[in-house]
Amino acid sequence: MGGWQPLPDDLPPEVRHFVEQLRLLKDRTGLSLVALGARTAYSKSSWHRYLNATQPPPRQAVAALCRIAGLGGTDAERYGVRWELAVQAWPRPATLPAPPAESAAGDGYEDDPTLPWWDTPPEESGRGRSGRLLLSAVLLLLVTLLIGVVGTVAFG
Repeated sequence: MGGWQPLPDDLPPEVRHFVEQLRLLKDRTGLSLVALGARTAYSKSSWHRYLNATQPPPRQAVAALCRIAGLGGTDAERYGVRWELAVQAWPRPATLPAPPAESAAGDGYEDDPTLPWWDTPPEESGRGRSGRLLLSAVLLLLVTLLIGVVGTVAFG
């Protein structure tokens, strides 16, 4: 694996396998960490932490890398499964409290709640946002018409 720094010896096998696969996928894109950061919602330093097993990546970061690498369908799903296995086994820093028992995946790590607008699946984008956009468009149209009528009456 070329220029990658060695992974810690005490990594669980699931984490090691996942990070190695993520590194191969990143290398397949041909992008630097800076370029990868520019093409995703995650910074160069975040990608550095993810690809050196310092911190588990959010599921959305893995999905973004799969998309950039041209993976879809079953191949992208495999990375999602690898992510789940890795996050469950990821070593926890001693300073963090134990994860709550009711954690969604039982992994103790929260999936990054921030999702850039370009990664929001159509079924998840709320009607509130599209409703506000429609309202804004209608108001803009009414203001334009009002200005046109006032201009015609005043100067016509």
